This record gives sequence, structure tokens and C-alpha cells, in this order.
Amino acid sequence: MAHLIVTVPTDLPPERLDKTLASLAPEGEGLSRTRIARLMAEGAITGPAGIVRDGKGTAQPGDYHVALPPPAPVDTVAEDIQLAIAYEDEALIVIDKPAGMVVHPAPGSPAGTLVNALLAHCEGELSGVGGVARPGIVHRIDKDTSGLLVVAKTDHAHQTLAAQFAAHTAERRYLALANGVIDPADARLRGLKGTSFEPGGVLKVANHLGRHPGDRQRQAVVARGRHAVTRARMIESFGTPPAAMLVECQLETGRTHQIRVHLAYCGLSLIGDPVYGGARRASTRALGPAAELAAAFPRQALHAAHLGFVHPLSSETLRFDSPLPSDMAGLLAALQRADA
Repeated sequence: MAHLIVTVPTDLPPERLDKTLASLAPEGEGLSRTRIARLMAEGAITGPAGIVRDGKGTAQPGDYHVALPPPAPVDTVAEDIQLAIAYEDEALIVIDKPAGMVVHPAPGSPAGTLVNALLAHCEGELSGVGGVARPGIVHRIDKDTSGLLVVAKTDHAHQTLAAQFAAHTAERRYLALANGVIDPADARLRGLKGTSFEPGGVLKVANHLGRHPGDRQRQAVVARGRHAVTRARMIESFGTPPAAMLVECQLETGRTHQIRVHLAYCGLSLIGDPVYGGARRASTRALGPAAELAAAFPRQALHAAHLGFVHPLSSETLRFDSPLPSDMAGLLAALQRADA
């Protein structure tokens, strides 16, 4: 068992003990207030006056001895699943996830997930996230969405990266193939509550998202949901008249199904989306044979194409790009031929 000493200086203004210890602990130890509270409950922190169990009290000057147990084993089974790795070091790993892979184990998907694969790939390298030897999932992408995501190997990396995502400073851009087109002159789009246009024809959608009132498995635009902002820029349109588009979406927030819900709200549902696509189908008159391919596309045509963040150790800004996977690239080529 490792031991850590955190010294509270005599000239430090009085503040809550858990907050003080979290701020003074070495960054590499990743002692969050939540983990400190857990350690206090276990009697693992001793201060100048003895064992400390209440983090709400005021920090007293002196040494606090923290007993750090080894990371507890995780109950998820490690599985040898091949991963497409865009970057890896001792603090984190960037994965290019294929469509069809669930990120985190759940009752309906206990195996074959990204976490199962990472436990095998990172065996012996995980220093503990929240005191448990597991990869730190900073953000998720849907099972049938492909592309980039970053996973932390240490508690410190997890806290640092999570703070960037919470502050909306991490860069996330998606490429999607969608029904309809973005037209700044479209009175219908301009009239939708929460939508506006920014320079360059960028469509901004700022609507709260929450559980669908009639279907707990879906998300919806609701009055009392969580703040969510998506920006969408049409890169290319297809068909005569234009009936589909390649669109770049930038997330300011990261809510569940955010891009899918916001675009569907605007009448621009993703091609292949089985949940939010509704009854809309691509026009054969406008798109020719590509309309059949779009109608048969087996997943939402959404790809996490760009990811950027500040490295938690080096403070260097890292940026990664992922090309469209073969299924989306094939559909895009078919749509482009519709204009030929």
C-alpha cells in the first residue's frame, strides 16, 4: 500500500478539508474530492488530530497522511479485441472506434465493448481511475457511430480531460450524411425556435435536450432539459433538386444523441438513423440509384472525424483526424454520382 503526505501550510486561508487536500495533492496522484471522501470513509487519511472522516471540516495546518490502497480489480472481463489506435502514451489512448462497438458494458451488452478490449490492451498499465484499475471513459459515442474518442489511463488524466470536455474546450467535429440541405434562406429553418444562422451559413441549434416524454429510450428537444448547442455546416449537397448533404457538425456540448436529435428537429435527419430518421426517405427523382443505397444504409451515417484536446501531462495541444469509414465513403461516392 502506497502512502502520500499532503502538507497544509500555516498561511493557507481556511477552507474545506476535502477541497484543500484535492488542490494540494500532487497532480499525478489524481486525488479528486470524491476519492478523498471515499478514503476518509475507509479511515485511510490521518491528520494532525488523528484519523479524519469528515471532509466538510476546515483544513488544519500540518501533515495529512493518505494511505493509498492498490487499485481494486474491475469485474469486467478483459477481451483480446483488435483496436485501431490513433495515439497512445502512459496517460491516455485515442481510439478510432468502428461502428457497431459499444463503448461501455451495460446489461444488454456485457461483452465485446471498448472497455473489455482496453482492459486487455492496457493490462498492467492502468494506475487506477477512482481507485479502480479501469480505463477512464471521458466521453462516449453511440454504438453505431464510428470515429475518435480519448480514454484516460490514470485518475489525473481522467480528471483533466473531463474538465476540458465540461468546459467545452475540447474540439469535436463530426461528419454526417443527412436528408435535406441547410439553406440560410429557408424560412422554415429560420422560424424554428432555438435555431439561428451564423457567418458562413452555419446553422446553430440551441435547444435543451432530455428524455422523450413518450419513449424513455429516446432523447428529444424539451423545455426543461439540459442545455445543448450544435453547429452544422453543409459541405456538399446532392441531387437535383438538392435532397441530401454532407454536413460537418461541431459540438459545444455533449449530450446523448445530440447531433441526431438536433438535426432531426430541424427536419434534417441522418441517413440510416433508425431512431430519429422518421418516415423520411431520400427522393429517387432527385438522387437516382443513390436513393436506394441511402434507404438501405444500416446505421446512422455519423462519424467522429476530428478530436482535439490539451494533453494532461505535457500541456501540448493534440489533434487527430479520422477519414470516413468505408461504408460512409461508399454512400458518399454514390451521392456524388447523382450530380454527375
